[in-house]
Formats: sequence, structure tokens, C-alpha cells
Amino acid sequence: MTVQTSDQKWAAQAAAGDESAFRELYRAYVRPVYWIAHGILGSAVDAEDVVQETFVTAWRKLPGFELQGESILPWLATICRFQAANRLRRRRRDLAHTTDAVDDALPSTIDVEEQVITAALAARIAAEVDTLSDLDREIFRLCAAEGYAYQAAAEELGVSHAIVRNRLSRVRTRLRGAVKEASEA
Repeated sequence: MTVQTSDQKWAAQAAAGDESAFRELYRAYVRPVYWIAHGILGSAVDAEDVVQETFVTAWRKLPGFELQGESILPWLATICRFQAANRLRRRRRDLAHTTDAVDDALPSTIDVEEQVITAALAARIAAEVDTLSDLDREIFRLCAAEGYAYQAAAEELGVSHAIVRNRLSRVRTRLRGAVKEASEA
């Protein structure tokens, strides 16, 4: 018997029209989706709008969606990036129409800001990952970076499923703390 993750269970139930399951997904991922949108757009108001657009789109697309991995966040992040890109295009178009000329500085500024935020965040995460034990670093690499399921990572590393699940949970909590510290600095 295969045990479903909570994301797999909630996604399946939400795809069948269960609003409470979708609320669970929303509660679990509204913050990461917000920070992805905010990182791209640099505006709290726009990020909030994109979060709403992301979850409305996800609700509409869930009936035809089948979660392949254990987490629905990569799918939500893809929707969010698409919605944020649309908002950027609208912003540029609106700016071009209001000034009768395209402002070439706007896309460059946004791209540079996003690259600086992304690079700083990646450096902070990499520094934190470097402080992990060898086993935790391998678990993180396999599950988070390469998309291994817990059981596949456990078999690869010669440990139990529970060890992978528990250690990865602790690593993610630690990395979230590091990301939060970096964003507050």
C-alpha cells in the first residue's frame, strides 16, 4: 500500500471539488507563493493580487491535474511565476501607453532586483546547507534538488523512509528560518 502525502491527498480531494481540502493547500502554501510573487514583482500589493490569481487558477486547473511528486508547491510556483510575468507585461504595456514610450529601465531594474534577491537568497541557502551533516545534505540534495521521493532517497542512502522524512522536515524548517532571517536583514 502506498501512503499519500497530505499534498497528494488534498490535491486529489480538491480536484474532486472539496473546498476544505483546497483551503488546506492554500493555508500551507500562501506564504511561499506570496514570497515568490513579491521577489519577482517587488510590490506587496501586486504580490497579493498574484497570489489570489495563482490560487484561482490552481482551483480551476486542479480537476485535470495529477500531482506527480509529494509537494504541490512546484506546480503552484510555476503558476505564480506565469501570473507574475503577465502582471509585469501589463505593467510595461500600461507604462508604455501612459508615457507614449517604452521605459527601457523598468524591465532592467526588475530583472536586476530579482537577480540580486535570488542570488542573495541562494547564497544564504547554500551557506546553510553547507553547515548540515553529510546525511542531511544528501537527503536535501536528493529530495529537494533532484526531486526524489522519500522512499527512493531512503533506498539510495540505505536508511529508512522515516529517517528521510524526519530529517528533511528538520532541514526545511532550518532553511525556512535562514530564509526568513535573510529577508528580514
